[in-house]
Amino acid sequence: MELASKYNPAEVEEKWYEYWNRHRLFSSKPDSREPYTVVIPPPNVTGVLHMGHMLNNTIQDILVRRARMEGKNACWVPGTDHASIATEAKVVNRLASQGIKKTDLSREDFLKHAWEWTDEHGGIILQQLRKLGASCDWERTAFTMDEKRSESVLKVFVDLYNKGLIYRGVRMVNWDPKALTALSDEEVIFKEEHSKLFYLRYKIEGEDGYAVVATTRPETIMGDTAMCINPNDPKNQHLKGKKVIVPLVNRVIPVIEDDYVDIEFGTGCLKVTPAHDVNDYMLGEKYNLPSIDIFNDNGTLSEAAGLYVGQDRFDVRKQIEKDLEAAGLLEKVEAYTNKVGYSERTNVVIEPKLSMQWFLKMEHMAQIALEPVMNDDIKFYPPKYKNTYRHWMENIKDWCISRQLWWGHRIPAYFLPEGGYVVAVTEEEALKKAQEKTGNPALTMADLRQDEDCLDTWFSSWLWPISLFDGINNPGNEEIKYYYPTSDLVTGPDIIFFWVARMIMAGYEYEGKMPFKNVYFTGIVRDKIGRKMSKSLGNSPDPLDLIAQYGADGVRMGMMLAAPAGNDILFDESLCEQGRNFNNKIWNAFRLVKGWEVDTNIEQPESAKIAIDWFENILAKTVAEVEDSFGKYRLSEALMSLYKLFWDEFSSWYLEMIKPGYQQPIDAKTYEATLGFFDSLLRLLHPFMPFITEELWQALSERKEGESIMVADMPLIKDADTALIDSFEKVKEIVSGVRTIRLQKNIPNKEELLLEVIGAYNSAFDSVIAKMGNLSSISAVNDKDATSASFLVGTTEFSVPLGNNINVEEELKKLNDELVYLQGFLKSVSNKLANEKFVANAKPEIVENERKKQADAESKINTIKESIANLSK
Repeated sequence: MELASKYNPAEVEEKWYEYWNRHRLFSSKPDSREPYTVVIPPPNVTGVLHMGHMLNNTIQDILVRRARMEGKNACWVPGTDHASIATEAKVVNRLASQGIKKTDLSREDFLKHAWEWTDEHGGIILQQLRKLGASCDWERTAFTMDEKRSESVLKVFVDLYNKGLIYRGVRMVNWDPKALTALSDEEVIFKEEHSKLFYLRYKIEGEDGYAVVATTRPETIMGDTAMCINPNDPKNQHLKGKKVIVPLVNRVIPVIEDDYVDIEFGTGCLKVTPAHDVNDYMLGEKYNLPSIDIFNDNGTLSEAAGLYVGQDRFDVRKQIEKDLEAAGLLEKVEAYTNKVGYSERTNVVIEPKLSMQWFLKMEHMAQIALEPVMNDDIKFYPPKYKNTYRHWMENIKDWCISRQLWWGHRIPAYFLPEGGYVVAVTEEEALKKAQEKTGNPALTMADLRQDEDCLDTWFSSWLWPISLFDGINNPGNEEIKYYYPTSDLVTGPDIIFFWVARMIMAGYEYEGKMPFKNVYFTGIVRDKIGRKMSKSLGNSPDPLDLIAQYGADGVRMGMMLAAPAGNDILFDESLCEQGRNFNNKIWNAFRLVKGWEVDTNIEQPESAKIAIDWFENILAKTVAEVEDSFGKYRLSEALMSLYKLFWDEFSSWYLEMIKPGYQQPIDAKTYEATLGFFDSLLRLLHPFMPFITEELWQALSERKEGESIMVADMPLIKDADTALIDSFEKVKEIVSGVRTIRLQKNIPNKEELLLEVIGAYNSAFDSVIAKMGNLSSISAVNDKDATSASFLVGTTEFSVPLGNNINVEEELKKLNDELVYLQGFLKSVSNKLANEKFVANAKPEIVENERKKQADAESKINTIKESIANLSK
């Protein structure tokens, strides 16, 4: 297999991805091996690949590829989410561009358009993941609204309803006036806004005075049904037992008392609008107040408001300010900063609204899902998110699971002609239950009306780890028993409530055990100045453009170098360039080695034997470090260890130590050992950089069709000789010292030098030092040559006689300058150590460090003085 002079990712990546697919190397079936299961966080069918997806799926692919190489049966299940609100909005917008309103269509006709849109766009992001190298079992691709997943969702709804955990009722919800649907608390994003605080005058009935209320929402006064004061508020005692008149509306409402009211806020008087504020709703329930819903679903004012009917809520806010002022009922307006809830999906201000909805009781679910995380049965990485999880679980509210949408799983509740309803998975079951409930066997499906609402999208995705293996429809089947619980979940902390917590609830409710063993939380991808990457800011590159420019391996590596678990990623395109450069380094090192001529008749040099022994141990040490990093889910640290191993230890040191002379052959033993090292390095790097490692592994030796590094064994962990590794660090210092002298004295690398040693010294590595430093000899001496340049490694002095290679005058100037600097440095350290207060109060290790600095400086000064004396003779 002939390699091109330069690495071209475009030629390599498509070839090997097609090869892996053709040989079904991503495919998994239950067998006798240990399973390793990962389920993809299903991206929305509306989506295309963005930087967050790239990070998340790169991490998953690294974990899955490594598991395969460890001999596990790795199964990575891909799929997409139907994304009710987002997809319906896309379809509605497309229809609008064609002059069609959703309201002009029947539900069935609208769903035809929705399925057409999904068929066109739904697979785009999964196709894009292939470009990244994602090794998903594509034969298992699932969709939250496919037949199996849909049947699972309906069965779970009916089961929970039969258990008394699902109920229907009128409650305060977060209403999205654009999507025209209820939202859960987790789908509301609070943004800080510069608003106004309006002080409104409510005339006291039968008196000339006013009670003043401070509010940010004057447009809701048409729904006021009481005023509330704190009974302990001294400034409002005169209002006890009174009634007030709502401004403009002229409705007489009572003054009630409750210590919920904050005495310090505004005037201490609170307007109570039970239909349009969560806390007001609770007061209304407590004091049996009427609720007046003044808003239509689209955020305009309803007939019940009596004023401003049909106008948008924010237009009314502007107008009512003018009308209140004209009526003398606006005391003042102040600038005010507050947090306003927005819909996560449509980015419009949500409206608290009383609405008939379906709810899932969460107290039971929280009880079964809290302990496993707190006890580390399910481990979070990083563990700081356990506190976030616990806080949410301990303050949980019932989950509003119904949405006023057509795209999604339709709620399997059927209303009866005479009132009431039945809940069933199929129409046949519903009809049978209806006939039994009414005692009327003549009832037909035409007499029943199915609930128009759909289920919250998360009601399907919370079953994902179970429904992917058909565990709801076929409990205890072979696949659910083998693949469940899954191994690792990789996701963002922003959906810890939406998805992670709920999957844990469903796992224990329906399988009696955890849905996954570990949760790896990724950070948010930000630009280099810390802003979250987004299309609106224009600071997010297109991942496919990055792959085209730097190659998938380069982009994967660039992302991972900056991706510690749970911490945000400050992404800079230069990281991808660094990844590409590393690809080129690997490619060029491989071409160098494969380009050597091998001679089976020549003897292996001593320096090569030492190099092989050393690299075997540094490799073993790194394999253990990488294993430890993976065990702690520190993937970026694992990659950095491998990066340094290849770039520094293998390329800069090992290959230089064993490289044959110009146009000289290499001995067979050293060559075979080097190919073996290359094989190990490629295997270690493969999970991070799958394409280039496959290309080079295939070129390393003759392979059979279907063989792949993907299923080659990961290098085994062996004990490393740390003493040898530590000794070799001194060898590196000695070689670096010689090279520094060459650089400082402008001595060409091709010119051989002598190295003299003064002091204790281990000569076992002389052959390596001589080769790396291009030395003619290394010898022990009692004193150094007058013209030599020297350096210290520990307490041992190494000297290079320079002969005619030195300008004595220039060298004396350099040495004297260095001597002055070191004497000044020694003085400052000595003064510090002479300070009794410093020595008494500083930590022992700090004092010891200063003493070491003092000893090193004294030793260097003596060496320099000797050099000056020798040169001055």
